[in-house]
Amino acid sequence: MRHAPVTPDGHRIRWVELPGTGPARVYLHGLGASSPVYFAAAAAHPLLAGRRSLLLDLLGFGISDRPADFRYALEDHADAVAAALRAAGVAGAEVVGHSMGGAVAIVLARRHPELVAKLVLVDANLDPIAPVAQRPGSSGIASYTEEEFLAGGRDEVAERVGPFWWATMRLAGPEALHRSAVHLARATVPTMREMLLDLSVPRTFLYPQPDGEPRGAVELRAEGVRVVAVPESGHNVMLDNPDGFAAAAAQALAG
Repeated sequence: MRHAPVTPDGHRIRWVELPGTGPARVYLHGLGASSPVYFAAAAAHPLLAGRRSLLLDLLGFGISDRPADFRYALEDHADAVAAALRAAGVAGAEVVGHSMGGAVAIVLARRHPELVAKLVLVDANLDPIAPVAQRPGSSGIASYTEEEFLAGGRDEVAERVGPFWWATMRLAGPEALHRSAVHLARATVPTMREMLLDLSVPRTFLYPQPDGEPRGAVELRAEGVRVVAVPESGHNVMLDNPDGFAAAAAQALAG
């Protein structure tokens, strides 16, 4: 495990680092998740192994610190990741981001272009999401005010998300989880989609084939984003079909 301070108060992001050759590969998890849990098998897969890999937990999640006074907007997450990568001596990284981690990866590439050489987005958030009560994930969490979430909403979410997701979600700071969900649902200005279309680095969007092509796939392809289906998978592509994910990611990163 490695760590680096990423805020003026010294709050630390932590990551599990696998040794290997460069350029570094950085894995970013989704809302309520943890990169070592969600990406360990992928990073060690024969098609992806051998590269210096940082399985990084965003501030507020997993093994990273959980400051209650951090804003947790996507821009703040991206800047904190950038501070950690600079402390780790990383530049020109291949960044693999799942769900909210993909949104953070896009903002990272926009705000700190020297740190990102390639993007692989795994069913990532690109657009605003309307808060909807009683739903799992960012939409349901964002339907609470922060006061409601801290006063009992977190317990209600625990009942809805199921034991696998809760195994890592329970590690998140309550403020981090709620504020991250609110900002993810609200999206950035310009949106993550607009940022992605404007980037010049190689970009690939992986999606679960059973869900059908993501919205705006034609426009994404027209702007040079590879849109690739991974069969026999749901939203957690790398967990549902490890071999299919590794094959698609390896091809994207080799291109």
